[in-house]
Amino acid sequence: MAVTIEDLYKSYGVLADAKDDLSQHKDAYQVILDGVKGGPKEKRLAAQFIPKFFSSFPELADSAINAQLDLCEDEDVSIRRQAIKELPRFATGENILRVADILTQLLQTDDTAEFNQVNGSLIAIFKMDAKGTLGGLFSQILQGEDIVRERAIKFLSTKLKTMTEEVMTKEVEDYIFAETKKVLEDVTGEEFVLLMRVVSNLRVLQTMNGRQMLVELVVEQAFLEQALNTADPDTVDRLLQCTRQALPLFSKNVHSTRFITYFCEHVLPNLSALTSPVAELDIQLEVLKLLAEMSPYCGDMDKLEPNLNMLFTKLLEFMPLPPDEAENGESSANEEPKLQFSYVECLLFGFHQLGKKLPDFLIDKVDAERLKDFKIRLQYFARGLQVYIRQLRVALQGKTGDALKTDENKMKVVALKITNNINVLIKDLFHNPPSFKSTVTLSWKPVQKSEAVAPKRPSADEMGTGGSTKKQISPLPRRDARQIYNPPSGKYSATIGNFTNEQHGGFRGGRGRGFRGNRSRGRPY
Repeated sequence: MAVTIEDLYKSYGVLADAKDDLSQHKDAYQVILDGVKGGPKEKRLAAQFIPKFFSSFPELADSAINAQLDLCEDEDVSIRRQAIKELPRFATGENILRVADILTQLLQTDDTAEFNQVNGSLIAIFKMDAKGTLGGLFSQILQGEDIVRERAIKFLSTKLKTMTEEVMTKEVEDYIFAETKKVLEDVTGEEFVLLMRVVSNLRVLQTMNGRQMLVELVVEQAFLEQALNTADPDTVDRLLQCTRQALPLFSKNVHSTRFITYFCEHVLPNLSALTSPVAELDIQLEVLKLLAEMSPYCGDMDKLEPNLNMLFTKLLEFMPLPPDEAENGESSANEEPKLQFSYVECLLFGFHQLGKKLPDFLIDKVDAERLKDFKIRLQYFARGLQVYIRQLRVALQGKTGDALKTDENKMKVVALKITNNINVLIKDLFHNPPSFKSTVTLSWKPVQKSEAVAPKRPSADEMGTGGSTKKQISPLPRRDARQIYNPPSGKYSATIGNFTNEQHGGFRGGRGRGFRGNRSRGRPY
């Protein structure tokens, strides 16, 4: 015989009146458990009554949790929400892991109100027992269905930072770091970014040693011990993503040496062969920008001279020789070399930074003929540079406020920064002997008044920089096409280059497991 509303209220009254003698009324609690087999009204009452007396009947604990779980799977979304709302009341003792596991699986719902209720219940039990809740979350991340895994990772990346220090103890943070390392053995690009955001926000890792541990974590994912497969966009994208995640961690004490060595040995020699993971991404410029940003944080390097020589060789490739003079003393238009200012800024900056470690490179390590060729290229580039600097200053003269905020003028401001940067660096190299003392701020980065010991990526755009907002952890992928600035035509006319520093790609958008093999499918909910 089906349980009625009257039966439920009667049993509730018996248990409520029993006070300290509830265990003697097991039959009354069983009636409430049977209420999950009734109609919608009975189920709603059962969803509220079952957790209220749950702790008084430990011998019926499994039956009670299973009954509540039946209600969490009900066809009526209002019944599901009520049952989910009450789930934290079951999260006591050894039940915490099971409740966390159930709630994590329930994240797969497509109903917004239900999803929010699941999140609320997860947060509630997290505050009760953080480590136990994390056990359920990571269990599903490692073994659950893809949709559950995805939403559990997003839960961690968005909710952990809202927890107080009382909840996020050192023991809890150590557990998060250890479990995250397990997950990182097999992740997609988006998952990698989110998980790095999780661990980078842990207070226990905010020390110099902590940042070094994070760099080691990224190095493991970057496969720096393997040669780069330039034809595979997934492999290229993995390297880009890992480098982006490592960048904000580098400082004077946490070095970028291994990444720079890898770029010099495996990436620069194959720069033109790189396969872009995103159609509109200028992969060569993206790589050079990353190399330039890392170069100030390079430590002692075993192969400094060959790596500096590779940078020098690549710099020569992007700095053309003057065109042959025609009989009338003028160059023909079709012979005019293109001056690729954005590429040269990156390479020149990187060469300048590493050159500080071997200041006699151009004097003792480069033969006379090659050095003469380099100076001819520098002189030619410098002449073209002066033309553009004058043209850009004239174009921007008198413009202030809103006039400088148009896309065209923003690009001109950045173009002026690029050319000024190159001009400063070239002047250093024209010194006898070459100097490496000047300091410039890369054109896509805001000028900072002071450098901290462990500088973080800037968080706001400066007026006219055209650079993207920087956070400690790189933002999720954007697919914006980069803009190209074409200076006025003339003898040295050429495309300035690409200025924005948007983050692109994501290990092929999560098609399969982008890092290591195929993750096994977990048990269904």
